[in-house]
Amino acid sequence: MAELSRRLFIGGSLLGVAGTGVVARGAEPEEGGGGGTPEGAAPPEPPSGHPRAMGAVPIALVLDGADEEATVGADETALHWLRRGCGITGVKESCGAGTCGACTVTVDGVPQVTCLLPAMALHGTRVGTVRALGGPDPATMHPVQRAFLAHDALQCGFCTPGFVVEAAAFHDRWRSNHGTAEPSRDDVAAALAGHLCRCGAYENIHAAVIAACKGEHDDPAALSFDRVDGPDKVSGTAEYTVDVQLPGMLVGLAYRSPHAHARLQGLDERAARQVRGVRAVLRRIPDGGEVRYPGQEVAAVAADDEAAARAGLAALAPKWEVLTAVTTMEASQAPGAPAVYPRRADVRPEAPAASEGPVLPAGLDGNLRGPTSTSILAKPRAGRKAVEEAAVSGVVAAGTWRMGVQLHTTLEPHAAVARWSGEAVEVWASTQSVGWLAEDVAQRWKLPREAVTVHGRFVGGAFGAKAGLQHEIALAIELAREAGAPVRVALSRPEELLVGGFRPGQQVELALGVADGQLAGLTQRAYGESGVAVGNLIGYLARIVYDTPRKDLDDYDVLTNGPPGKPMRGPGGPASFFALETAVDMAAQQLGEDPVAVRRRWDPNVVRQHLYDWVEALPAYKDRGPVGADTGRFRRGTGLAIGGWFEFYDPNTQVELEAGPEGFLARCNTQDVGTGVASVLAHTVAASLGVPVGAVRVEVGSNAGDVHGPAAAGSRSTASVVPAAQDAAERLLRELEDLGRDRGIDGSAVPGGLQPEGGGAVVPWAEVLAGASTVRVRGRRKRDHKAAVVPFAFIDTKIGRVFPGVVNVTTVEVDTRLGRVSVVEGWCGLGVGRIVCPALAENQLKGAFVQNVGLSLYEERRLDPATGRLLSHNLDDYRVPGIGDSAPYHVHFEERGFEHVRGGSVGLGEIGGVAVAGSIGNAFHHATGKRAFHMPLTPKTVLEVLR
Repeated sequence: MAELSRRLFIGGSLLGVAGTGVVARGAEPEEGGGGGTPEGAAPPEPPSGHPRAMGAVPIALVLDGADEEATVGADETALHWLRRGCGITGVKESCGAGTCGACTVTVDGVPQVTCLLPAMALHGTRVGTVRALGGPDPATMHPVQRAFLAHDALQCGFCTPGFVVEAAAFHDRWRSNHGTAEPSRDDVAAALAGHLCRCGAYENIHAAVIAACKGEHDDPAALSFDRVDGPDKVSGTAEYTVDVQLPGMLVGLAYRSPHAHARLQGLDERAARQVRGVRAVLRRIPDGGEVRYPGQEVAAVAADDEAAARAGLAALAPKWEVLTAVTTMEASQAPGAPAVYPRRADVRPEAPAASEGPVLPAGLDGNLRGPTSTSILAKPRAGRKAVEEAAVSGVVAAGTWRMGVQLHTTLEPHAAVARWSGEAVEVWASTQSVGWLAEDVAQRWKLPREAVTVHGRFVGGAFGAKAGLQHEIALAIELAREAGAPVRVALSRPEELLVGGFRPGQQVELALGVADGQLAGLTQRAYGESGVAVGNLIGYLARIVYDTPRKDLDDYDVLTNGPPGKPMRGPGGPASFFALETAVDMAAQQLGEDPVAVRRRWDPNVVRQHLYDWVEALPAYKDRGPVGADTGRFRRGTGLAIGGWFEFYDPNTQVELEAGPEGFLARCNTQDVGTGVASVLAHTVAASLGVPVGAVRVEVGSNAGDVHGPAAAGSRSTASVVPAAQDAAERLLRELEDLGRDRGIDGSAVPGGLQPEGGGAVVPWAEVLAGASTVRVRGRRKRDHKAAVVPFAFIDTKIGRVFPGVVNVTTVEVDTRLGRVSVVEGWCGLGVGRIVCPALAENQLKGAFVQNVGLSLYEERRLDPATGRLLSHNLDDYRVPGIGDSAPYHVHFEERGFEHVRGGSVGLGEIGGVAVAGSIGNAFHHATGKRAFHMPLTPKTVLEVLR
């Protein structure tokens, strides 16, 4: 009831308000039309008495403690008015359907989502946004905001203001009724059930809210936190791309194909240009051109406001010849299936890439592209032979595993704002690669590199789908050039779910052979389902674990008329290790051995060898009991899986440091998408200089200044930034010693200042720098002490010699009557070298766990098999994990093994999630005695397995 009441409009019943026709759920745009009217039909006139026909409405209210009077549109939402009319960035626009909670405010003390609330319903109320709780100064913050900082209960921060508003309301009620008694996890989960965090910071949110209710954060003087941009995020003052407001900015919208495969016969650009308020029209598909997937951009308009833009889209009135489409892997491979691409040796570069790395060449047979072999320098024939021989005299574990598609669906949608100034362009983008994006823009529009400026300081989630020049960025740039005014393009939630990106589905056919207790050989065929995109590679992950060169590993792309897949957090990893680790457990069962013992014998990775010791000491693993020990309705089981990733780094990374009377500044052209690279940079510099972290300001999220930084992709940020920051700090210390001598302080740099040669008190840096000119140095990432795997860099990337390792252990409970699987508890042992910010690193791993629990159990993209249209087009139908789905999660860091790496640290964002699905699959078997070969483990799938 609490959740239902939050979705009602104020002052009326759900039925009564729905009767007005302004309920947002009923106004969701046509899935293929990007908000335009289907097939270009003009929107109907509102009936008499409809709020949109009533004109403007005056309202008076108390907003964040101040009297406010305004005139709002009769059909304007409270969210729109608060953001556009009042400029309150802390009220976030995300789902538009009352599901995610990012737009939450209090109305007369009661938390309400504003995307479903008419602005006129605010008349006569007291409205409290996140601004009313406290600004970025911790001394003025609400205890809940301080708790979020102290417990690092956030990552990208986009959802954080909504969580904070709801949590503060719960805190105030709890303290009023219970004093400082401790609420339960269920109490907190129930209060925050209407909120989603795609980064997965739920466990820390639990801890923060419980601690605040206990009174642990009432005293601001006791606050300590590690995330340097945290105060801006918990106070709602952080400005994301969707918050950017420029003078004269226009709204850009795309008309998207409603068909999976069709030929455009005509489009009325002239009519669209004549619509009042439309300033620019772009065409993406010429007459006679084909679209290959639903949601593909056909045309776009820029207009004074959204209403005019939608009218412009409607006026386009496209005419189509609908063609036969293939929308599933099975249909794609059926005899006589139409080809998604014309027959040719390879479809690149016409086909987009589904991976972050290079797309290797491969042949095309109908809709099957491949194979792409990952068996280079291996022995594929020997692998096949070893499996065949093991089938006769040894042990073989084999099967076909299927993992479904996972949508990125970041809470800040793909968004961009572009502005031209002569022959220079400035872009604000929700991107994970400001440097790559600037280069792509310069190349695409033939501009000097210095003529392109990209901003992306705060990014509301990425996970792999926001690297480089995305479609919405190109639209914003081209519309802005044609219109002669700034243009904002942001995907709606249905668009985000349709074309914002997804982890490709995978089908893996795998067999491993065992002879004399050793891994004799491995064969694997992996088929990627990524729509019109190509480049699926998961075989390379099977290369980097377990000790045998006898591996035959081939990857294929199965082309369909679906939107293009994109890399997502550990691309290929979950499917690869789900199949491989299930097979290893199957082999251990046939051998009658403990699963850890088998892995220890086969695995040469030194880092994971230490982690096996940790696993064997875990009570949850030691005491797990035999397979299928539970026989009631609810059955518990514990499983484990290992995983691997790469030591990626950007060898060209630079960090610039400034020191002056105002303190220290660290600058790098990277961006923090919630992973904490800004904090890693600040902590590294502070430790090198011997100053508090708060004494180091950080500038990231811009390509200005040409200080080359890494993209937030492939887990390269920490391994790239830390060594460059340390080198910059060393250079700065030498410069400060020279400065001291020039100012009569002849001494050596020590933590916190200069130590005079003759002894005595350390002269603090503030005194050394007082009245001095700014000292500026630039450091670079030097080579590791071991050579890289390949001596040259490709796309600013090198691969280090030692691969990080992970072991996941998960306990699940299976409801055998309803087919529901829930995670009870989880453990992660990780070896990635030195941990710079433990709290942030743990948070990353907890988030990776939550995301992969979603992939394994809940997230299911549904397409209409006849048309290819997305059926799960909102966050009610596409189920990402909520706070009630989170479980206690424990992290163990193994810091040995990377002493050869400059700075001693490698990235962990990708590897943290690659083995979660495998551990859940093996836990399911331990609980039930049945093997699951298909994920997600939805109730339907579970009940079929248990039959």
